[in-house]
Amino acid sequence: MIQKTGKATGFIPAPGNKGKPITVIGTDTIMEGFDEMCLQQALNSRSSPGVTEVVINPDAHAGYGAPIGCVMASPTHIYPGPVGVDIKCSMSLIQFDLLDEAIDDKSTRRELINAICKRTPTGAGKGQRHSQHGREINQELGYRMATEGASEWVCEQLGIPYEWAARCEDAYHLGHDGSTGALQKRLDKMLDGGYGRDRFLGKMQQVGTYGGGNHFGEAERVEIGDSEKARATAEVFGLKDKHVAFLSHCGSRGFGHDLASRQFKTLEKKFDAWGIPYPAGDKKLVYAPLGTQEADDYIDDMSMGANFATVNHLFINQLVLEAFQEVIPGVTGNFIYFISHNIAKKEVVNNQIQWVHRKGATRAFPAFHHELKETPFYGTGHPILLPGNPRDGSVVMAALPGAEKSCYSVNHGAGRKMGRKHAFRELDQKEVDTDMDAHDIMHNSRAYPRDEAPDAYKDFKEVLKSVRQAELASVVAKLKARFVIKDASKADD
Repeated sequence: MIQKTGKATGFIPAPGNKGKPITVIGTDTIMEGFDEMCLQQALNSRSSPGVTEVVINPDAHAGYGAPIGCVMASPTHIYPGPVGVDIKCSMSLIQFDLLDEAIDDKSTRRELINAICKRTPTGAGKGQRHSQHGREINQELGYRMATEGASEWVCEQLGIPYEWAARCEDAYHLGHDGSTGALQKRLDKMLDGGYGRDRFLGKMQQVGTYGGGNHFGEAERVEIGDSEKARATAEVFGLKDKHVAFLSHCGSRGFGHDLASRQFKTLEKKFDAWGIPYPAGDKKLVYAPLGTQEADDYIDDMSMGANFATVNHLFINQLVLEAFQEVIPGVTGNFIYFISHNIAKKEVVNNQIQWVHRKGATRAFPAFHHELKETPFYGTGHPILLPGNPRDGSVVMAALPGAEKSCYSVNHGAGRKMGRKHAFRELDQKEVDTDMDAHDIMHNSRAYPRDEAPDAYKDFKEVLKSVRQAELASVVAKLKARFVIKDASKADD
């Protein structure tokens, strides 16, 4: 089915050979590992109304309607499925002015783990009321987090340095008409309707928490590449060689899940009432033509979920910094970047404004891309935060001009090789824990979750090889895990 065009590139003809083929990124090993459902979902997505581009990244696997690890572009339609139920699931990184050797001692790392967990409790239903150092989250703060994102007022209320907002892919999202007012109107209608103010406040109080499943916080040793370019780029990013950094992965928690689930149900009812066929018969590929009330409502809901996710990440980083300062007084932190991988945004694709849906895919704008002109990263490309697994590490990358072939996107991580149930059946708990101990990686659980074990994911080295050989991005620094904060509950996404 996949026809190779290069060492790590290929294509799948569009259904009926109508339109641009599906772009595939991956080495031979990666391409041979794509499961049948993943490829079928890509074909279904490509044949959906208004879709002009589909890209399969090397981490791709079957997902909700469209594959996780794909990009889909349309100038005329918006699709909730290729965004996902965890709206704006994202990565962020903070760099500490602390040499890695300072946390070599296991007792120090255990203190740090405990201090972080007191502030950012893990688990699907946990929130600020479960935190020993929680902030008061009232209705006004929740309302403004959802409608303003990381505004100066919101950051001040949560003790977040406002300058961190400038190092976000997007510090805030506006409504369908480009205004905050559209979000306020949408949220007012939602709160006065069936959603309820008590439920809303409960979801807002989850700010500053990871949730469960594949979400995590991870202390890292930064190892900057040897090349002159890598060192120069790392300096622009603010990375420090052989120092401690902290990588976070989470999203919009229960609020984003509620918004996405409501949208799926609403659109499915519209399709059924109007007798519209689902693309490829899959309800998860419901859509709304741009300019309709349905599209406006989805864009507004997605934007509110994205605003909450942004504040959630910034607040987590502030809490983690406070935890480090409690254990090691005098530590300072420099926020590196925040970047999403479950979002739809208007961007230029093939000289046309399109809605680029990234589902388990990361934006990758190279140096001198027009959208980076007002940022510190115009001469380097922005930081790409790419998690692998604790054992094999993660990386910080910078995009190359070749990323244009993938709609300026790369994968969002390693990608699952085993489903959760499969991992529980196949992986031995003792071997998983022994593997973590052998690599001197501590964690907050009695037993490391088997469904999140490194062997449940694809070979990260092969995934990175795909990105490099496809000339999408280059490695600036490697991140070596020292300890992990993770919960074994069901993932939000």
